[in-house]
Amino acid sequence: MAAARILRSALFYLTFYTGSVFVVLASLAALLASRETFRRRVDSWSLWHRWCARNLVGIWIVVEGALPPGPVFVAMKHESFFEAIDIPQVVAFPGIFAKAELMRIPLWGTVADRYGLVEVQREQGARALRHMMAAAKKIIGEGRSLFIFPEGTRVQHGTRVPLQAGFAGIYKLLGLPVVAIAVDTGPLYHRWIKLPGTITYRISDPIPPGLPRAEIEQRVGAAINALNSQ
Repeated sequence: MAAARILRSALFYLTFYTGSVFVVLASLAALLASRETFRRRVDSWSLWHRWCARNLVGIWIVVEGALPPGPVFVAMKHESFFEAIDIPQVVAFPGIFAKAELMRIPLWGTVADRYGLVEVQREQGARALRHMMAAAKKIIGEGRSLFIFPEGTRVQHGTRVPLQAGFAGIYKLLGLPVVAIAVDTGPLYHRWIKLPGTITYRISDPIPPGLPRAEIEQRVGAAINALNSQ
């Protein structure tokens, strides 16, 4: 059993990352095409990842609940690299708040910028905040939702940490309802040897804009950790 899982994980890494090279190159070429063509090329990376996870590892996805129509501010639990790649399969064509370091990755950063990643420059002051919010509101104006990992980094399954201080500030400035999503990828995916099983996304009811910081942090924290005990 252990040997089979090692072999399947090795095949997953080899197949997924080899294919990823071609997806990034195709996405770069699509920069010259229509916006819809470019979007489809980029989204194909998460589709490819899901295919590899399902067929080579045996990971299946269950989604409980649904996102409401119109732009919302989506806050998701972060347990592994799985959901970072899978975002476009859960939230259609989102604008994504991402660490500035990710935008420095050669080739990938160019594609990410065109797709709509909003660069978060921590500790860079008011100027960086204005630039970030201008980019975010442009995305909202296009009818798209915005996405964030409010914990700021990956967290071990079953562990609850305080939300990053910047989350409540962005929530206040955006003026959008928040939809929180719990996920339980950690036990299957956050390890070198991937395990077969079912990953669940649990989508909360919308949380209205304009709540005090303590309340929005409490409600989002509870919602994104809803699968911790399961």
